[in-house]
Amino acid sequence: MKKQIKPVLKKLTAVVAASAIAVSLAACAGSSKSAEPATKDAVPDEIHIAYWESPNAELLLKESGKLAEAYPDTKIVWTEFTSGPDIITAMQAGSIDLATIGTPPVATAIANDYPISVYYVEDIIGELEGLIVKEDQDINSLEDLKGKTIATSFGTTDHFSLLNALSNAGVDIADITLMDMDGSNIYAAWDRGDIDGAYIWESIKSKILNDGGKELISSAEVAEQGAATLDIAIVHNDFYAKYPDFVKTYAGLVDEAAQQFNNDPEGSAKLMSQGLGLTEDETLFAMSGVIELPESEQAEWFASDGRLTSTLEKTWDFLYDQGYLTSEADKDAIQNAILSDLPKVG
Repeated sequence: MKKQIKPVLKKLTAVVAASAIAVSLAACAGSSKSAEPATKDAVPDEIHIAYWESPNAELLLKESGKLAEAYPDTKIVWTEFTSGPDIITAMQAGSIDLATIGTPPVATAIANDYPISVYYVEDIIGELEGLIVKEDQDINSLEDLKGKTIATSFGTTDHFSLLNALSNAGVDIADITLMDMDGSNIYAAWDRGDIDGAYIWESIKSKILNDGGKELISSAEVAEQGAATLDIAIVHNDFYAKYPDFVKTYAGLVDEAAQQFNNDPEGSAKLMSQGLGLTEDETLFAMSGVIELPESEQAEWFASDGRLTSTLEKTWDFLYDQGYLTSEADKDAIQNAILSDLPKVG
């Protein structure tokens, strides 16, 4: 049964609805059926890829320069974002072709029939994300959050994990002041003393841990409680309809980066550390918080009615129960959004 929407959720729903209206008016992209297919092996003149500064295979691909080496005649535009929902909004408007985002915004996009498809499961999120609180506050359990101010980025894997952690602990969200902030604003708010804690991802997580923070719970622990989160690679349907061979090649490059991430962590940390604003040792520690999934492990996720479908279905239903989505999970819609042939990159 759908639970009553609490005031903070009503506010978020209104914001999401307003954004959707604005996007719909501005969107230049539609479903893949409207796109004119290019000739076989066609290469785009320009590619727009969304990313955020978090240790993963796609960031490693960016920092390695291997995509530019593979396509020297293509203009590659990497645009940094601070949350998955912002990326979905940009992709819906047709300004982003490829991205890697978390399961909650992917489930939201599919539920709203946005023109996106999933082509690769990049990683399982573990210690990469967690709830960090001030060491000088008397907060030693989730129950101690009553009356405290906690920040997270709404609609993200962090938000999803936080809500699940609170629910599992029997903590009423109405007893907490929950603030919607992106990563940079969370760091600033922490520094000013405006918040008592934050559920946040790397590299901000390490920065606030090193600035008087302690971890109360991680996404690895929340996953053990039954609420796993993933980073998922998605493509705009129009772009895929025009350039299917390029997308398959790009999936292969992401896979190579995932293997490098796993097999050469020190070299990978060296490449990513500057962009993350962390030392190489700190980057190595942050990398240990995710489980990268190379091509050899993709089959079980992309199988018909496999782990990816199940994870997105559970995520969708949770968001529905919390009042973020207006319908229960549609398994057919989820499976229609999964490009099950593309992970076979080997």
